[in-house]
Amino acid sequence: MKKLLLATVVAAFAPASAMAESHGMTFALVPKAMNNPFFDLARDGCYKAQDELADVTCEYIGPGEHTELEQIQIVQDLITKGVDGIAVAPSNAPAMAKVLKAAVDAGIPVMTWDSDLLDEDKGLRTTYVGTNNYDIGVNLAKLAMARHPDGGTVCLQTGGAAAANHNERLKGARDTLAGIDTGTPPGAALAGEGGWTEISGCPLVTNDDGNVAVQGMTDILAANPDLTLFLSTGAFTQWFDNAYRQAAEPYKAKMDAGELTIVVADTLPMQLEQTADGLGNGLVGQRPFEMGYKAMYVLKDIVEGKSVDDPIYTGLDVCNNENVATCVQ
Repeated sequence: MKKLLLATVVAAFAPASAMAESHGMTFALVPKAMNNPFFDLARDGCYKAQDELADVTCEYIGPGEHTELEQIQIVQDLITKGVDGIAVAPSNAPAMAKVLKAAVDAGIPVMTWDSDLLDEDKGLRTTYVGTNNYDIGVNLAKLAMARHPDGGTVCLQTGGAAAANHNERLKGARDTLAGIDTGTPPGAALAGEGGWTEISGCPLVTNDDGNVAVQGMTDILAANPDLTLFLSTGAFTQWFDNAYRQAAEPYKAKMDAGELTIVVADTLPMQLEQTADGLGNGLVGQRPFEMGYKAMYVLKDIVEGKSVDDPIYTGLDVCNNENVATCVQ
């Protein structure tokens, strides 16, 4: 009732042109940052669904850059505005859960995508659409183990320290490299388990900032010339093509010789080209277009009272230097 009253008030004061352009239901797709090419693909999927659904408008809105507080404020504003549904990729899972309680109280359907809430808060959302994030870490580790069966030294790089998706990826990587359960996400640092040891100064936290990510990799490789594995849980390491190529080029001979391995999550176009050029050794890609696309259909089903699966996984593409030309669906 509260949501219906609020929507009526908003509609009463809306400009006539906006009313005419409305598709009936407005669903918000909230990324972690709008300056992230990964989320651009999810936006495109959201708009594709909007074109197909005559009664749905996709409102793609998020922080200009990765800022946890700004994302929380945006979701609060969407609740106040009275949108018909919210699909959010939480940057800070526990903090976002506190905000989403207000959405539930207002009768606004909530789902997550790309990144989920913590287990204790999942009752706040109907479903999650996206990647099995643990499996990203598993497959990144397997790519590395194929090149280094005896293990070695490793530096892990991650996004936000409180981002559930990146912590699940870290645990997947650590569990797989170690061959044991390393505990609650992000898992315990490796100290020889499975032949792998994490070096001092890692994991590197980037807050999804491409400049921070490539500088962190540059500094670690320079300070640790015998490093075996650099594993990043996000594409931020490779977003800025020129900067990444400049950082990786001095180590291409070591990668060619199998002495160093760089594996990174996602399969954006520049990443595929870098891997094809031998400036990286493996990618595990998500399907962000499908996430944004499915989110609109799922929210519509929820509003219409239909049952939906939980979770809804969108699959992975696993690439190495040999199959990089054909690995992405």
